Amino acid sequence: MRTRLAVPDSSLTRLRIALTVFFALDGFVFAGWVVRIPAIKEQTGASASALGLALLGVSAGAVITMVLTGRLCRRYGTHQVTVVCAVLLSLSVALPPLTHSAPALGAVLLVFGAAYGSINVAFNSAAVDLVGALRRPIMPSFHAAFSLGGMLGAGLGGLVAGGLSPTQHLFGLTVIGLLVTAVAGRTLLRIRPPAPTQDPPQHTSAPRRTHTRTGTGTRGLVVTFGLIALCTAYGEGALADWSALHLEHDLDATPGVAAVGYSCFALAMTVGRLTGTRLLERLGQTRTLVGGGTTAALGMLLGALAPSVWAALIGFMITGLGLANLFPVAVERAGRLAGPDGVAIASTLGYGGMLLGPPAIGFMADWFSLPVALTSVAVLAATAAAVAALTRRAAG
Repeated sequence: MRTRLAVPDSSLTRLRIALTVFFALDGFVFAGWVVRIPAIKEQTGASASALGLALLGVSAGAVITMVLTGRLCRRYGTHQVTVVCAVLLSLSVALPPLTHSAPALGAVLLVFGAAYGSINVAFNSAAVDLVGALRRPIMPSFHAAFSLGGMLGAGLGGLVAGGLSPTQHLFGLTVIGLLVTAVAGRTLLRIRPPAPTQDPPQHTSAPRRTHTRTGTGTRGLVVTFGLIALCTAYGEGALADWSALHLEHDLDATPGVAAVGYSCFALAMTVGRLTGTRLLERLGQTRTLVGGGTTAALGMLLGALAPSVWAALIGFMITGLGLANLFPVAVERAGRLAGPDGVAIASTLGYGGMLLGPPAIGFMADWFSLPVALTSVAVLAATAAAVAALTRRAAG
C-alpha cells in the first residue's frame, strides 16, 4: 500500500507554533469579550435574568455547531476550517456592543458562540494530528496557550476599560484577530496535516487514529472521554461563577480578596498545563487522569468546606492543578479514537458541563447551602478519576 511521507521536522515545528498562536488567540478574544459584559449589560438595559438568558447564546451556539464542525473538518481539512473559524470569531466579537436589547444580544452571541465552538473543534483536531506525528504528549501545552491568552486578554481589557468604549475595544480585538489570523493562517494553510502515525505514542494506550466512522464500542469510549471532559468543565464553570460568592458570603472575605479566588484557580490551572507534557511523559495518560481527578476532588473538598479564606484559596489552587490536564487529555484520546468527530463529541459534552455547572450549583445552594453545592465539583472530579481507571483496559 502507498503511504504518505512524514511531514519534515521543521514543518512540524512551524505547525506547532501556528496552532499555539490560534489557541492563544481564542483565549485572548474570548476573555476580551467577557470583561466588557458589565458595560454591555448597561448599554442594552438588560436585567440580570435577561442577561443570563442572552449569555446562554454563547454556549448554545457552541454546542449546536460542534458536531457539524467535526464533519466539515473531515471534508475540508482541519487547517482550512481553523482559519475560516478564526476569521468568523474575530468578526463576530465586534457584534455585541452594536446591540441595544437583550434579545438582539442573545442573537449575536449565538453567532459568536458558534464561531467559538467551531474553532475549538478545528484546532483541537489539528492538534491531535500533530501530537500523533510528534509522538509526544504536548496537548496540554496548547491549552496552556489558551489560558495564557485568556489572562492577557482579561488584563488588557481591564487596562483599556476606562479609556475605550466596548465598541472601540471589541473592534480592536477584531483587527488584532484578523491580523494574527492572516499571519498564522498563512503558515497553517501551507502545511499539510500530518498523516496518522502507524503506532500510537508510548505515552498513550489509545488505538491508532482513524478517519472512518466509529463503531459502537469505539463511540462508547469517545462518549466516556467526553464525560471526563464534562466533569472537568463543570468544575471550571462552577468556580468561575461561584468562587467569589462563596468566599465573600460564607467566609466573610472582602470583595477584593473574594475576587482573587478564581484567579488562584486559573493561575494554578495554567501552571498545571505548562507542566502537563512532562507529567504525561512520566506518568502516562491514565495515571494522569486518575491522579488529576483525585487531586481535584481533594482540593475542592478543602475549598468548599474550609473554615478560613486562606485554606479555601489553597483548595482552589489544588483543584486547578488537578483539573488542568483532564480536558486536554480527554479530547486528545477521543480525537485519536475517532478523528474530528471524536473531538466534536468530547468537546460538546465538555461545554455541556460548563453550561450545566453554574445553574446546578445555584439550585443546590438554594436546597442546601453553597459550600455543600460546591462539593459536587469534588464528586464529579472523583467520578472522572474513577471512569479513567475503569476504562483503562477498554481504551487499550
